Amino acid sequence: MDDRFLTIIGGGLAGCEAAWQAAKRGCRVILYDMKPRRFSPAHSSPDLAELVCSNSFRSDDPSSAVGLLKEEMRQLDSLLMAAAATTKVPAGKALAVDRTLFARFITEKIESHPAIEIRREEIIDIPQADERHPLLILATGPLTADGLARSLQEITGDHLAFYDAIAPIIVADSLNREIIYQASRYDDGPGDYLNCPMDKAQYLTFITELAAADKVKLKAFEEKKYFEGCLPIEVMLERGVDTLRYGPMKPVGLPDPRTGHDPYAVVQLRKENVEGTHYNMVGFQTKLTYPAQQVVFRLIPGMEQAEFERLGSIHRNTFVCGPKVLEPTLQLKTRQDILLAGQITGVEGYVESTAMGLLAGINAAHLLQGRKPFPPPAETALGALIRHLTETDPARFQPSNINFGLFANLTSQDGRKVPKKLRGRLRAEKALAALHEWKAAIHEE
Repeated sequence: MDDRFLTIIGGGLAGCEAAWQAAKRGCRVILYDMKPRRFSPAHSSPDLAELVCSNSFRSDDPSSAVGLLKEEMRQLDSLLMAAAATTKVPAGKALAVDRTLFARFITEKIESHPAIEIRREEIIDIPQADERHPLLILATGPLTADGLARSLQEITGDHLAFYDAIAPIIVADSLNREIIYQASRYDDGPGDYLNCPMDKAQYLTFITELAAADKVKLKAFEEKKYFEGCLPIEVMLERGVDTLRYGPMKPVGLPDPRTGHDPYAVVQLRKENVEGTHYNMVGFQTKLTYPAQQVVFRLIPGMEQAEFERLGSIHRNTFVCGPKVLEPTLQLKTRQDILLAGQITGVEGYVESTAMGLLAGINAAHLLQGRKPFPPPAETALGALIRHLTETDPARFQPSNINFGLFANLTSQDGRKVPKKLRGRLRAEKALAALHEWKAAIHEE
């Protein structure tokens, strides 16, 4: 029997999933978790895989992006998906769980696996590889301890980001192009931005509702270290009535073709993907609650019927700039013996974080067995996340949930644009077919 061990630091969702995937492929695993000796500010249970925020894993519809990702994980025998199936609670079309039973299920599975050893110790520096411990997976989550964060920064040579500055993403087909016009500031051509113009009355209504809207309360460990370059829009508004008009809503150089004059204020939208199926609200990171965002942002002219692929947020989140430091296998470019998993890679959400743990565990098992790992196909949700982590422009990289804007362009067999109501189902069919071939190629069947 191989006497080498895969070392995993972090007993959250990603770390447990990585341990499970590697162990089921014949690897011996040492899983380190600092609880219950020490708890992060967000944790309170001694169990592994503690859910610290929502108890929901979002939509379970396989024609949605996150539903498709969950189905792909089921096909790969995900521990998270098995736990969720066993501990789910009624939640309409969403998959939600009893968080206590969920964590207990995963803890018992990991504790009882003969190839996994749990060590309840805090690791403060990333260890060097040796003959018996040749590979390491770092899965320490968005609240990675300072010592480990510094150690990772020294290895990558890259400055870790400590806050998300995430603006909402909107489905392009839901925008009213009779009101919204295309232009870049001061350019004569069609421009790269979509512009939502406001007159003075519309602007005053908007900022009044923005100021009054419900905000997410920050936890003590999140307050209050905003960077000037990514202030929430409601914080900017607190500095004065016209602050937004001199910031992300600056109208200068963007004349409305219907009037020939600059509007009083403008909300700019930037393409989120090459295909132009999704647009990002420029400068609109926010701590508004999700329901409040949908109400307030639909006051913007041309966005009255906006469909949000992702809503905005700003909060602490330790993550690397994936395009700079990660290989598609989730190995570090500067230390091939280290793989990253979970939210520290630059994904958002329970399911996405676990999915990166799943891939890290599979890849680590292949490496230990002398096999070359390779990423999942781009048509899959797993592959779309890897593309986001490794192929995004580093200057624009931000953490993301899975969404169809991360996928390759979708066309029908005759090359025509697929009707909107059929896109989710067609993407799911293509993704699961591609996943089946990939599984066969990595000897999963």
